[in-house]
Order: sequence, then structure tokens, then C-alpha cells
Amino acid sequence: MSSAMLNLPAPTGRGTSLVLADDHRLIREGIRRILEGHPDLEVVGEADDGHQLLSLARQTGAHVAIIDLNMPGLSGMNLIRRIRQEIPGCAVLVLSMYGEELYAMRALKSGAQGYLTKDSATDELVLAVRKVAAGGCYLSRRMAERVAMSLAHQDDVPRHEQLTDREFEVFRYIVAGQRISEISRAIHLSVKTVSTHKSRILQKMQLDSTAALIRYGLENRLFPEPGASSDPHHVERVMPRRMQAHPTQGTLSF
Repeated sequence: MSSAMLNLPAPTGRGTSLVLADDHRLIREGIRRILEGHPDLEVVGEADDGHQLLSLARQTGAHVAIIDLNMPGLSGMNLIRRIRQEIPGCAVLVLSMYGEELYAMRALKSGAQGYLTKDSATDELVLAVRKVAAGGCYLSRRMAERVAMSLAHQDDVPRHEQLTDREFEVFRYIVAGQRISEISRAIHLSVKTVSTHKSRILQKMQLDSTAALIRYGLENRLFPEPGASSDPHHVERVMPRRMQAHPTQGTLSF
């Protein structure tokens, strides 16, 4: 088990208990510092992958799980569904680098109660946590407007919206420059299964090559450019401005 898994003191029962999941330690530290100044919010565990998060949520009986979409192993929409199926009393708030409404809509459809981008965490995280803990749904105003616009134009559905969550995950790896064998190892599927997903992706999107998939992904600004990193799980590390934790300020900056 990774050393990143951290069980903090048991919940005191005085407020909302939270578990955090992100494979970057500095980001987890920054999130925790934002929350520490609020006595009604209590971080009771941290993890750097989805399996650890599930274990912590069960052990602690956490009210809310704050998760990143991109982590090694179990992550993304599959993780959201597992939490909601196995720990129905735990609400899910996604804290992601992706600001496109596509990701927010997929997360909400998978069972998340809220979606927040990391660049808005300093201003909105506490409000979002309280909202989902109370049984509500939270989207930032800007994201809510984008989702509303997308829903208003559903008759003109982009080709990538036809993909299942798993197909979309494979698509993301392909655009990041990963070979079939590398994708197979990353998402724990056989090479044959990944190849089948790729064939279905090409068919659904009416494209004829890997190059066409990559071009489509970049032209539609669905993913960071593949030259920046070959590992989609660590795409945050190559963004123009890195997220850092500021111990003295208790905020996240970009």
C-alpha cells in the first residue's frame, strides 16, 4: 500500500468529515490548508489513488470525498460510480484541472454531486463542500453556464459525446501519445480489449487513423497537447502554472 495513504484522527462528530484523493502531495496539502480554517469541516484521511480512497471512505464513514479525475489505477468516472454504489452515504465532489463542461457533465451523470476546477478551489471549495454535504449539487457559476449552454444545444451533439466513459478514457490516452500496450497497463485491461475500444472509438467518431484521433482531440481542445507529457495521469505537472501549496496562506495558487 502506498505511503501516501494517511489515516488522520477519527472524526470528532462536530461537523462534516472529508477524505481527499489526489496523486500529488502538494495539491492535497493545499486542499487541506484551505479546509483547516473551518471547524465544521474535518479532513479524516488522504489517498493518492482510487482504491485507497474507497478503503478510507469505508473506514472513516466520511461524509464527502474530494477526488481528482486523473490518478493511477482506479479513477475518473469508474471511481465515482464505485463510491456511490459501495458507500452511498458519501457524497462526491470532483476537483479537477479540466474546465470543459464535457468533464463536469460526465462526472455528474456518473453520480458526483459537485464539480469544481482547481483554479477556483481557493474561492469556492468550502462553499462546494458544504453544499454537497447538505445533499445539494454544486457547480461554479461559470461551469453551470457552460453546462446549460451545452444542454441547450444537445441536438448538435459532438462525435466524442457518443463515446462511453471507458472509450473516452482510452481516447484520452491515445491523444496523449500512449501505445496500446501502455494503455493496457495503465487501466488494467488486456491489449485485445484496448484494441477493441480503439476500433469502436474510430467507428463512432468516423475517423480512420490514430493521427486523426489526435488531431480531433487537439482541434476540439479536449486534452492538453501530447508533446507536453506522455502520461495523462500527471498532466498537471506540465501546465503553464503549477499548483502549489502555500503553508502561510492556506490557499492554492496557479
